[in-house]
Amino acid sequence: MKRFFSGLLTVLALALMLGGWIVAPWPVVLGLVVLIALWLGLTRSGRLAREAAMIGIASLPQRWGASLVIVIGIAGVVGVLVAMLAMGEGFKATLDRTGSDDSAILLRAGSQAETNSVITRDQVPLVTALPGIARGQDGKPLASAELSQVVNLPTRADGGDANVQFRGVGPEGWAIRPQLRIVEGRRFNPGLRELVVGRGAQRQFRGLEVGRQLKLANQMWTVVGVFESGDAHDSELWTDADVLGPAYQRQAFQSMTVRLEGRSGFRRLKAALAADPRLKLDIDTTRNYYGRQSEGLTKLIRILGSVIGAIMAIGAVFGALNSMYAAVAGRAREIATLRALGFRSLPVVTAVMLETMLLALLGGVLGALIAWTLFNGYTVSTLGSNFSQVVFQFKVGPTLAWTGLKWALGIGLVGGLFPALRAARLPVTEALRAG
Repeated sequence: MKRFFSGLLTVLALALMLGGWIVAPWPVVLGLVVLIALWLGLTRSGRLAREAAMIGIASLPQRWGASLVIVIGIAGVVGVLVAMLAMGEGFKATLDRTGSDDSAILLRAGSQAETNSVITRDQVPLVTALPGIARGQDGKPLASAELSQVVNLPTRADGGDANVQFRGVGPEGWAIRPQLRIVEGRRFNPGLRELVVGRGAQRQFRGLEVGRQLKLANQMWTVVGVFESGDAHDSELWTDADVLGPAYQRQAFQSMTVRLEGRSGFRRLKAALAADPRLKLDIDTTRNYYGRQSEGLTKLIRILGSVIGAIMAIGAVFGALNSMYAAVAGRAREIATLRALGFRSLPVVTAVMLETMLLALLGGVLGALIAWTLFNGYTVSTLGSNFSQVVFQFKVGPTLAWTGLKWALGIGLVGGLFPALRAARLPVTEALRAG
């Protein structure tokens, strides 16, 4: 029983140590590396550990099979982990780019998304007359009352139906979002059943080429243009809100998007909304609004990635343990000779740990490179907050690569610790006789 509880406490201590290492910020990690480097270079024990480690590293080619087990196992963990996290980062980055601090979105009070919001037509002129809204060159307020309708279209992948967002915008919708630009064809004409499609939607769904016709709401719509925006709007279809509303028997709008006037525009508009009892509307910058839409899925992906990575990491730890135990057993005479020459336990432990950490580092770098090569920029789609497909790209950046490397080094730390302790405890005389 005593041995059981001792082993349990050891496992818990290792888990806490590994968790602390993974969440440690880079200045802490850099500080640890500097301290270890100073110890290796300036102290007698450190120099002995460095020399012992060099001997072990020099013999790695003779143990390439066992070494590859560690490298490939850790590379698999890092590759899967980084790929999972890259999906969440890509989705978040797409929605973060969609909004800005220069524009705001208005929804019915208490609504979390456009799908459950209603703005009546009589409220629209009241809003456009409020202070804080910028005006265009023609003097009109830059405000767009909009509708969002989810429709089904066949995907290019397998022809199965998937949701796409069909957005109806007002005449000022283009000026409010200057990042949108027509790359093929032209804009839709107000009052006609014409639409323009985002480049992401065109890549995801069939039948969205310029000149093609779609049957939506039992009516024929003509695709007249393709636009790019570099954000979530790339996944949408756009048309005139006054045409989309009657087609789907919608008597009201769902949201209003406005361009703010100067730095104080948001504050003045929010105060004016609160002062008018006829306008029970919530307001937020579009940056904050779309940022909130990504929080749930991003958090879920991070949790799933961490859980899957942890499960795979356990397997990689056992692989490292087996390989390093075998390496220590095969080098028993060499380690015993070092001990007989005056190498104490600490340099021996450090030498084995450095060897394992080097293999773990190689595995981490390999896994991060594989994830970057295969997934960085890879385009996929998933359901967004309006239950429509959002097209986005995986984003493998330095931060995710650094996270993967920390996981790799953590696995190497745990996987090399017990074999290192065993190497330090090898009976010198028995090991020499066995050799």
